[in-house]
Amino acid sequence: MASRAGVSVATVSRILSGAYTAPPATHERVMQAVSALDYVLNANARSLSTASGMVAMVVNDITSPFFMNVASGVEEQAVADGRVCLVCSTQGVPERELSVINLMRQRGAEAIILVGGMAETEEHLAQLAAAAEGMDRAGARLVLCGRTWKGAKAPVDVVECDMESGAFAATSHLISAGHTRVAHLAGPHEFSVAGQRLEGYERALRAHGIKPDPTLVAESDMTRESGYEAACRLLTGTDATAIFCANDMSAAGTIAAARDLGRSVPDDVSVVGFDDIPLAEEVYPRLTTVHVPQQELGRSATRLALHRRPSDPQNRHVVLGSHIVVRQSVAPPARLSTAGETVDS
Repeated sequence: MASRAGVSVATVSRILSGAYTAPPATHERVMQAVSALDYVLNANARSLSTASGMVAMVVNDITSPFFMNVASGVEEQAVADGRVCLVCSTQGVPERELSVINLMRQRGAEAIILVGGMAETEEHLAQLAAAAEGMDRAGARLVLCGRTWKGAKAPVDVVECDMESGAFAATSHLISAGHTRVAHLAGPHEFSVAGQRLEGYERALRAHGIKPDPTLVAESDMTRESGYEAACRLLTGTDATAIFCANDMSAAGTIAAARDLGRSVPDDVSVVGFDDIPLAEEVYPRLTTVHVPQQELGRSATRLALHRRPSDPQNRHVVLGSHIVVRQSVAPPARLSTAGETVDS
């Protein structure tokens, strides 16, 4: 870096530490070299023996039960491997995600695990790829957990669940119960995980000879409150007899919306969620949902980052399975009896 900037190593060190006020032209050359070489100042550089040993997990929302279950798996595996675990939140802001990544690199994180969806522009993906390249050169690793990699080739590992197949199974379960007007309460369209669940929903409809109807799809931000509002629109504006929700939080909002609108679950409307967080057992009726192995997602992501061998490929991709957990929130449509016969009004 010093040679690129045309200054001495000591000058670079003093400028980056803030201990030296250099002429503007010199300072500019050094900072341009920093940017060009993707240099990250290691805050622990004076003690390299303590710079490693940390796993950083970056999530959208630290209050989300799903993210906390994944975090539990990350921490369990990190502790088993003699590392400490740090959890950071981005609130879904791409710029904050990048700033947190750079901060964790400065702190000498051995692994950074990004959990959950994010609205990824081409610029954001390019910056993530650059960060991954820099981490790889430093012997660290960037891992995406529950999220696909859509950027250019970069040293990024991915651990995800088969969301599309889970959504296919959930929708097929509702169709098998007799529902032909199945709505989908989707997640944000810019999130890859939401897109995978929408694809699984539509594939199941087509597989059973039902043409997807865009009026039966509503979007939420996958919170209980947003799910409640979207479900109210679906239940008052469509003839849907069943709703497949993109996650359990929005499904809980859907059940509440149905109750407030005077609809019974599952007698009047059936509801299926996704994730199988503890809330699924606590709502009434108990929620039929797609089980995602959340803690194993975290453990697998951590193992990929920490147990890397020189012979491993640049990119590794682990896909975990999912399955339906049948509880009490699904029944045949109200207009049909359990035998499939029309009920007299």
